[in-house]
This record gives sequence, C-alpha cells and structure tokens, in this order.
Amino acid sequence: MKSITERLTGPEMIVYAAKYMFDRFMTDAAGGNISLKEGETVYFSPTLAGATYHWNIGVEDVVSGSVNDFSSLMKHPRFTREGLSHVAIYKAFPFVQSIVHAHPKYLFPFIAGSKPLPAILNSSNIFGTLQYHKEAPPYSQEQADDIVRIMKTQEDLIKTKAAAVLMPKHGVILASASDMMVSLDCLERINNNAFAVLASKLID
Repeated sequence: MKSITERLTGPEMIVYAAKYMFDRFMTDAAGGNISLKEGETVYFSPTLAGATYHWNIGVEDVVSGSVNDFSSLMKHPRFTREGLSHVAIYKAFPFVQSIVHAHPKYLFPFIAGSKPLPAILNSSNIFGTLQYHKEAPPYSQEQADDIVRIMKTQEDLIKTKAAAVLMPKHGVILASASDMMVSLDCLERINNNAFAVLASKLID
C-alpha cells in the first residue's frame, strides 16, 4: 500500500495538509500557511486560505514557482502573507522540503505571553523547550531573519525531524528536511504537548 505522500502530488498534498490542520484544530481561520518542495518547484497555500476558504482549498488555488526564482513567486497576487519567512528558510537551508506555519489551539495560552513550553511527553522530547523569535512586525524580513537565526542552532533537528520556532502572540513555524507528513506529525506532537502541560496543572 502506498503512503499518502506517494499517492499525492505536491498541490494535492497542500490541499490534504490544509484540511488536516483545520479539522484537528492545529490552525484556525485567522491564518497559517504551508509550503513544500518537489524537485525544483515549490508549492504554497494561497493567501487568506483560512479567512476566505476556511482551509477548504483545491489544487487550483495552490501557488507554485521555481526554487531558483523566489522573487517572481513573491510577486504572485495570491502569495501567502507569511511567505517571506518560508522563502528565508528555503534559502538558508536548501535541504528543507516542507514548512508549516500554524495557530494550534493549545499553544495560544503560551504564545499569548511568550511563556516557555516545556516538553513533558516522550513524543515531544526531541524538541525540548521551544524558543521564541524576537518581537518583530508580522510578515516582515526582520521576523524571517530571526526565525532563520534560531533554526540555524537546530540544523541537526531539521534534518532528523523538524525544528520549530514559536512566534510571540502569533503561532508557530516549523521546517523539516522530510516531507509534509513529517511536518504535520511534529506540529501535532507540539500541540498535544501544549495540551498536556495545560491539563496537567488541573490534576496536580
């Protein structure tokens, strides 16, 4: 039996990931975005996929371009607002294959006040305590550069699983040298770990 990755093309995987994230409360209607590389082509979810479509997008909505010409891709009228951070990551780490920016439900209490998120589940130990990027204007080059700065300290983690950076009062962004299924797996582990931290305080 073929895996989901083997069965779906790049645009189809973007559509699959969008629905999966929204259905499982790993992102919301307020935003988030996803991208992946296949050979020399990079695929992005369209801008306002949450607010306009509630993540119910089709392959015709997926934005694509060449990894050798990000400047043209960024001029696309439906290029995602957080795309600058995705592009910065792809440029800094050419081996990255998938990137997810999301607003997971159980992370919000932590990111609202830039509180640390300790790893308390075996499934999330690999990530340790996640770091925040510096306060910066949303969607800015400054934000993108600081995300890359933190990820450069976690390059081995990107190659083995995925590295994640928390975004103050915003969400999380993670990058993986593996396919989108690995990125989704890591996102869910982080969200579940956040729930475990919150819930554990109720039963202490």
